Amino acid sequence: MIKTQVTWTGPGLRLIGEVEGSPAIVLDSKNPTYGANTGISPKSLLLVGLAGCTAMDVISIMAKKRQPLVNLQVKVTAEETTRHPKVYQNIHLEYIAYGTGISEQALQRAIQLSETTYCGASAMLRQATEITHSYRIVEAPYPAPPGEMPK
Repeated sequence: MIKTQVTWTGPGLRLIGEVEGSPAIVLDSKNPTYGANTGISPKSLLLVGLAGCTAMDVISIMAKKRQPLVNLQVKVTAEETTRHPKVYQNIHLEYIAYGTGISEQALQRAIQLSETTYCGASAMLRQATEITHSYRIVEAPYPAPPGEMPK
């Protein structure tokens, strides 16, 4: 059983989210009327969770396949419906694998296994919306520094 809670700390809609046994995170809204944009929005956190879930799968599968993966980024784009409740009508995952000599076939298989077998976040969201993916391999030792979001 997983236990989680949010506590309203203000100002505005700022919340502290906690999962038992894990570090806390800050949630907030970008809406200038109510939020201060000091944290991730709850709905955006779903996308972060999806990216994290599948990234962990792909990293571990590639390690088991002894692939020279030195870093991985999973970029997510999602389109929302225009009417309330605004839900994601489609989600696209772009996997960017960094390393020298990575097998394209091994990466494809790792992504497939994550999406069809291992990633619970993907399995849940796939019931509500279309999820597509693409990938690319970058023959380089590492991506942009953490915190930067390359184009």
